[in-house]
Amino acid sequence: MTSNPNHLMELPRKILIGNDVICQLGSFIRDLNDKATIVSVISGNTVKTRVGKECVEALDSSSLKHKWIETPNASMNDINSSQLMIYQEQPNFIVGVGGGRSVDVAKMISFNLNIPFISVPTSASHDGISSPFVSIRGRDKPYSLKAHAPIGVIADTKLISEAPYRLQASGCGDLIGKITAVKDWELARDAKNEYFGSYAANLANMSAKIIIENSRKLKDRAYIRTIVEALISAGVASCIAGSSRPCSGSEHLFSHALEYVSNSNCGLHGERVGIGTIIMSKIHGLDYNTIIKTLENVKAPTTAKEIDVTEKEIIKSLLIAQSLRPERYTILNKIKID
Repeated sequence: MTSNPNHLMELPRKILIGNDVICQLGSFIRDLNDKATIVSVISGNTVKTRVGKECVEALDSSSLKHKWIETPNASMNDINSSQLMIYQEQPNFIVGVGGGRSVDVAKMISFNLNIPFISVPTSASHDGISSPFVSIRGRDKPYSLKAHAPIGVIADTKLISEAPYRLQASGCGDLIGKITAVKDWELARDAKNEYFGSYAANLANMSAKIIIENSRKLKDRAYIRTIVEALISAGVASCIAGSSRPCSGSEHLFSHALEYVSNSNCGLHGERVGIGTIIMSKIHGLDYNTIIKTLENVKAPTTAKEIDVTEKEIIKSLLIAQSLRPERYTILNKIKID
């Protein structure tokens, strides 16, 4: 019998998905708080060039004052400098517009200042768009921190479909990782009596299954909504579990280790996770050939060479992966790699 600790479930209150919904940003905020007067918007320069005009028009049309803050990297320096400006503004909401980095910076600042956060992804590269977890550069431990889940998510599928296709393939890699993440969680339940949430695990697994079953179609941009909905569902699975367990296991530890070993010169997050899932599924004794075929179908990398990583870096990453987070029991605890 596994232990069942109390944990807080923080879920997005409102999710809007569809083509051209970015123009509803102002009314979306008003629906969440009709007394809101000012918002702080965090994004990178490229994203501001892409969607800044639409966002500004949407906020102006709802009479919302706004201050735009550009963050070139999701680093502690970015967080500290942006957080000071936002603290001085005292906005009603923080809006993160962009890929993973800008959304993570906005999410972290939202948590630090206790100001509600709205996620506006411009690519479908990973499940952080709806989860309470953030990955920040410049910390001594290269794995995710828990913050707050977004109070709202606006996923403009037309806007997301216009992002480089590589980001979409990366999102598929992140989703495939749920297969080994859930297997690791089951191991922790059986070996360490760790709490295991069947509903959250099934929700995460379903997100991966959707990608496997539709992998031949997902190269078509018309199917971007399938990927976005799967990423949102996976993020919600973490909200329900109260931890990243259903979405992050040994494959993510490998990804973080590879980023550390190669000094971040190792492809996108979801690309590393996809390759990590191939390795961990083989160690788990799962059907890793299906993982490889799925990744190939969506044009995601399946080998180290494709993300400019050496064999030596792969081996070193496998050897140190579990040490990055020793308290998290995974297959790497059970099968000692030498």
